[in-house]
Parts: sequence; structure tokens; C-alpha cells
Amino acid sequence: MDLVIGVDFGSDSARAVVIDAKDGHKEGEGICEYPRWMEGRYCDSSRGMFRQHPKDYIEALEQSVREALEDAGPDAGKKIRALSVDTTGSTPCPVDGNGIPLALLPEFSDNPNAMFYLWKDHTAIAEAAEINEALSNFEGEDYTRFQGTYSSEWYWAKILHGVRTDAKVRKRAYSWVEHCDWIPGMLTGQMEPDTMYRCSCAAGHKALWHSDFDGLPSAKCLGNVDPYLGTVIKRYVSEPRTSVHPVGKITKEWAGRLGLNEDVVIGGSSLDAHAGAVGAGIKPGILVKVVGTSTVDMLVNTREDLRGSDLKDCCGQAEDSIIPGYIGMEAGQAAFGDIYSWYRRLLMWPVKELACQMGMAGKEKEQYIAMMQKELINKLCQDAMELDDDEDLIVLDWFNGRRYPMINESVKGAVSGLTLGTSAVSLFRAIVLSTVFGSRRIFDSFITRGIKINEVITVGGIAKRSPLVMQMMADVLKRPIKVARSEQACAQGAAMYAAAAAGIYTDLLEAQEHMVEGFERIYTPDVKMFGKYDILYKKYLSLGRHIEQMQGDM
Repeated sequence: MDLVIGVDFGSDSARAVVIDAKDGHKEGEGICEYPRWMEGRYCDSSRGMFRQHPKDYIEALEQSVREALEDAGPDAGKKIRALSVDTTGSTPCPVDGNGIPLALLPEFSDNPNAMFYLWKDHTAIAEAAEINEALSNFEGEDYTRFQGTYSSEWYWAKILHGVRTDAKVRKRAYSWVEHCDWIPGMLTGQMEPDTMYRCSCAAGHKALWHSDFDGLPSAKCLGNVDPYLGTVIKRYVSEPRTSVHPVGKITKEWAGRLGLNEDVVIGGSSLDAHAGAVGAGIKPGILVKVVGTSTVDMLVNTREDLRGSDLKDCCGQAEDSIIPGYIGMEAGQAAFGDIYSWYRRLLMWPVKELACQMGMAGKEKEQYIAMMQKELINKLCQDAMELDDDEDLIVLDWFNGRRYPMINESVKGAVSGLTLGTSAVSLFRAIVLSTVFGSRRIFDSFITRGIKINEVITVGGIAKRSPLVMQMMADVLKRPIKVARSEQACAQGAAMYAAAAAGIYTDLLEAQEHMVEGFERIYTPDVKMFGKYDILYKKYLSLGRHIEQMQGDM
């Protein structure tokens, strides 16, 4: 039996799976939340600051892998051939010359600026605007042509914000390393920033590495914004490698800490959504949509098929991204399930306040509030499925800005058409419809640019748990929506990287043929809904144009 491990480092926790490479069957699973993160440390949501301590990742890796091995049965650790990971991104961290995150050094141990800047950290909006201006036209080259407007969520913006904010970090940080690159480096003992493994999808989508540029953007270009950025570029020596690249053998120390044999191959890595797409079975012509707090929409295509296509405002493109040998295309919505959570918090506020006033405390209060939160969202979904759409009630889903198409992080959400007769359920249904309309904007932007989409597969908790959202998506997109069966599609995808890196399969496509789990449900579009949703979608687009213009004038 050839066993492999995939570890998915999500926003809140790490999930490890032990997979039989022969057929993709899950033999064991382990999950560990990040302890400091769950306490709310190193974050300030009012400022859009979200940082994570490297110790959270280390502890979660150890516990989740050991739990998965225990779940897989006796001696599972001796049978493991390879291990690969995926992580959130762009989630970079300042490191010293040895590749050690500054937060692991005593003098920086409690300094958020020395930690990993989580993907959704938006403290660098001003820096992103500066970088975008510099990249857009440097000596006749447009470095944004493959990713579009540069985002505050990405590599260079976060670095610039970090060193401008903290002089001590600027002085001590030799370079900056993505979470997805640091883990393979740590496990193999290859942590030196100049020579360490750098994964192709993070390098391409977040740092803008591309063969047309002969690598990264010019050091002079970004050095004009801040000389420190130019220095980081000069120290980013390694050419990016694919997700199936064998980085090296696990170190003796880490084999012992994880309970593995010392012959385990550590494979390459990717961003989490990309691993989810692989785990779901992405191929040319298949759009995989990861539906969670936000969304990521992914396609792969050949360079030849994309030749002459102008996709700058539609999606990001990177070489050897998602599937090695292809161009990986990534779009997405900045908020999806997060908007449902916001609405739940809004409705739950009086419940929490009244629970305190009624004398509830401790575990009794916690259990009551948890029960109410769960029942509230279930009730909203059930009743919304029975309700007709209010044709005057339109919601704009830009609660966290707009990612694609046409990135604009400054725009805000809006609601139009409220009356004294608007109910909590009708507003919830309108909110759900707005998130699905956001998905259609992305879908249509691909279609109008000649990108073929023959199949749509969804991944994630919302896809599995919400018939309301998925049926609405099928009706709005006018396409069948398949829901991937895998409970841990991202970790499953990472396990496929491991199988290919170990040589069990010749490439990732062959690994997919044997290891993808298939689908648990298909939502069929209701033709009777097409006309009504087309009318509401036009109103949604009109509201978006007016709101963006109004907010731009304010």
C-alpha cells in the first residue's frame, strides 16, 4: 500500500489526510485549530489586520499529522511515501538570512509585524495603489497584464506595508517567504531564502513571476517605490517549481516529530484553493469554484488557446499554476459566506444582549447562543427556499470590496429597495442572490472573452450544506452545478501532489485519474427561472454602476 499525506493549512486550522494513492481512499484524518488565532491574538478587524504566529502552524502541523496517522491505523507512519501541503495565500512572513521567521526570534516573538500576514490582511491598501501605479507602466512594460490591478492581499504590498510600519522588521528581515514555501523548506531543512523552494502558483499569482518578464518585475521598478523591494527581488534567486516537484527528503528531526519514516519525500505546494481544484478534478474546460467565506474560481488552459486573449481585468494568470504545464486562471469574490455570517451577527446581536440581561452566564449562555446561531441560519435557509424573490430588493455583494472582474478594493456593499414590509427572510434571500450574481459576473467575463466552460464543479462547506445557494447558482448560471464528494478537497489535492512527487504517478493528471473521489450531487438548472433572474441581474449590474460612481465621488 502506497500511502501519502496531504496537509491543508486553512485560515483557522490545519487538516491532514492519509490517502491510499492507489484509489484516493482516505485512511485517516486529523484537524488542529491554530491556538493563538482562535484566541483572537495579533488581529484587529477594524484595521483589516490579520496576522498568524508561525508557532500556530508548527503546532497544528504536528498535531494534525499525528492524529491522521493514528486514525489510519498501526504502523501507518512507516508506510508513508510522501507529504505535500497547501496553504492560504498570499500569506508572507519576514525571515532572517537563515529563513527563520522573525516571530520565532526572542526579540520579535510577540510582534505582529514579524509574523505571517494572512491572505485577508488588508492593511496594505495604500501600498498596493503605489505598487500598481509603478507596475502598470515601467519603461514600456506593464507588469500587471497577467494579474490585473495589484491587490493589498498580495506579496509586494504586504512587504512594503510591513517595512514601512516597523523599522526593526525592515532592518532584520533578509527576505520574505510565503507560507506555502516555508513549510516544505522547514520539513527538508532547506530554508535559506536565496535557494529555497518557491512554488509556481504563489510566485506567479502573487509576486508576478512570468517568463515574459524573465522572472519577477524589474528590481529597479519596485525599487523606485522603496529600495527594500528591489533588495528582496535580488534575493529571490530560485526559479519557481511546480506543485509536484520533489523538494527533498524529510529531515530526521521532522520525521521524529511527525511520526514518519525518514525516506518520506516532501513534495511541492500550492495555494489552498488550487489544491482544492486539483482535488475536485479540474481539467481544461472545467471551472472549479471553491465556495466559502470568499470564493475562488479556477480554470486551466494552454498558452496556445489563450494567445491573443485580453484577460487582465477578468482573472489572474500564472504559468504552471494549478496543473503543471498549463496556465492557471484564477478569479473570485472577496466575500461570499462572510456576508451570510455578517447578517447572522446582525440578527444575533439582540439575542446575545438579552441572554446577558436574563442572567445567563458561562457554559449555559455559550450553549444557548451557539444553538440559536445554528438554528437561525438553518431557519433562514429553509424559509428562503419557499419564498419568491422580491423584484425591487437588490443587494450588492461588495461588502469586502470587489476582486474580479475589475478589481476595486475600495467599493462597498449596498442594499436597494427596502420597505417597511421587507422581512428578515426576504432580505436574506436577496443577499444570497447577490452573492450568486457576483459569481455570474465572473462566469460571464470568461465566456465573453472566448474561454470555454463545459462543466462547473463546486467545493467547500457551502456547496455541501446549502441547497438554497447551489440551486440558485445553477439557475443563475444556467448550468448544472456539480458538488465534489471529497470532504477535504484541498488536502486531497495536496496528497495528489505528494503521489506525483514520489513517482507513484508520472504527473498530476494521472494522479487525478486514480485519486479524485467524484461528485455527491448535481443541481440541475430550472429553465423557468432564467427570465426572472436575467431581469434581476440587470438591476444588480445597474445598482453596481451607480454605487461605484457615487462612492467614487464621495
